[in-house]
Amino acid sequence: MDAFALLEEPRRPWLDAAALKEKFLSRSAETHPDKFTDPVEKEAAQTLFADLNRGHETLRDPKQRLQHLLTLERGEKPADVHDILPETADLFIKVGQLLQPVDAIIARREAEPSPLLRAQSMPEALDWLEKVNALLDTLNTQLAALESELQSFKDNWDCDTLERLYHRFSYLQKWRGQLNDRAVKLAL
Repeated sequence: MDAFALLEEPRRPWLDAAALKEKFLSRSAETHPDKFTDPVEKEAAQTLFADLNRGHETLRDPKQRLQHLLTLERGEKPADVHDILPETADLFIKVGQLLQPVDAIIARREAEPSPLLRAQSMPEALDWLEKVNALLDTLNTQLAALESELQSFKDNWDCDTLERLYHRFSYLQKWRGQLNDRAVKLAL
């Protein structure tokens, strides 16, 4: 499936999120399965509706959009990266250094048999939560900068540059997910 063609968007690294959403809502309203009574038409509409939803999910997320674009352009998914990119090495170290003590605190708090003892550890958990949130702010800032970089590509881009950006999005989103998970556990 070509999500770009399905949503009538040009193949490019950056898409306007609001315009994409509006196009998705318009197309899905036209093809919603509830509009059809004939079983054959209804089944076709359900398939198209599901494809539109998948296409919108793919194109609205920058990492997924880049992966999809690279797959369409090259005929295969981008290769997995096993080495930390130089642009993300400092963050890799910071995330690793923060996750170790945070995981230890979470494990101690989860092992507490008493709600009272668990509540007594809340000030320490909140101190670590503040550190987690500060690093999350840094990650979100870098993700926003990558989005801006994508926006600078109109019709002039190359697959090697996009693959590098795809890998940066991958790492940053993965670390953001890990930190968000720890933030929730610290706040409990």
